[in-house]
Amino acid sequence: MGQGLWRVARNQQLQQQGYSGPGYLTREHGRRVAANNVSNTSHRKQAQGGIDIYHLLKTRKSKEQEGFINLEMLPPELSFTILSYLNATDLCLASCVWQDLANDELLWQGLCKSTWGHCSIYNKNPPLGFSFRKLYMQLDEGSLTFNANPDEGVNYFMSKGILDDSPKEIAKFIFCTRTLNWKKLRIYLDERRDVLDDLVTLHNFRNQFLPNALREFFRHIHAPEERGEYLETLITKFSHRFCACNPDLMRELGLSPDAVYVLCYSLILLSIDLTSPHVKNKMSKREFIRNTRRAAQNISEDFVGHLYDNIYLIGHVAA
Repeated sequence: MGQGLWRVARNQQLQQQGYSGPGYLTREHGRRVAANNVSNTSHRKQAQGGIDIYHLLKTRKSKEQEGFINLEMLPPELSFTILSYLNATDLCLASCVWQDLANDELLWQGLCKSTWGHCSIYNKNPPLGFSFRKLYMQLDEGSLTFNANPDEGVNYFMSKGILDDSPKEIAKFIFCTRTLNWKKLRIYLDERRDVLDDLVTLHNFRNQFLPNALREFFRHIHAPEERGEYLETLITKFSHRFCACNPDLMRELGLSPDAVYVLCYSLILLSIDLTSPHVKNKMSKREFIRNTRRAAQNISEDFVGHLYDNIYLIGHVAA
């Protein structure tokens, strides 16, 4: 009785594992077929000197069946959209496979204008043999030259016809470019005050709070590390530009460019005081209001208090 029950239970277990009846024969048949395939494969390897060409071709065919995208088979608009997400290096690599697509002028034009937003050559009739891919290489070369020697970099752009010899054009190029070394740029602007004047006028500070406008200004025109004549020049130019952009606010608050100059200088000193780890006794809000109103008496206490809160919460204006 006990042995009969054991056989029934064992048969049920074998059926669940696929060893009983036709299922077991099917598995055995599958194993024999696989073994034959293995022997055939090893025979082919021996015949071909250890290189399984059959396996490689079969793998390649399976990958093609999985659906690797061929951009040439897609609509041109979709192919260009996909390639537009690549940088210059990847686009050059893609041109090895899709030469006509990856060398398209629209793609390289987008790369040029996304990195160098303004060049004089953009607004001219292109010369014979012009290509945006070649222009990209020249712009990249000129930027590297500028970061080593600003004067040589600007001369390179002019020699290639990329920039006109005009302070306004140079200022627009600097304003729309983010690949220039800020230390070299600061040296160049200190020497070329005519370019600096045009660069300041490109900023629009309309309806901006004074500390936020000052931060935006110093993101484009970096402040010197030490106080001196150049910093005073930057603050003076910013003050006049801020007042020109906000005439109604200046009348409402009773501020002049000289008063804005005092506020900007106070904000820079306050930024250093609040953010420097070397200053232990931080300036309080009351002290800042008192010191600032001594220099500019017409400024309201509430307005100066808002300035302090902005620096305290957001941080340095010239970092």
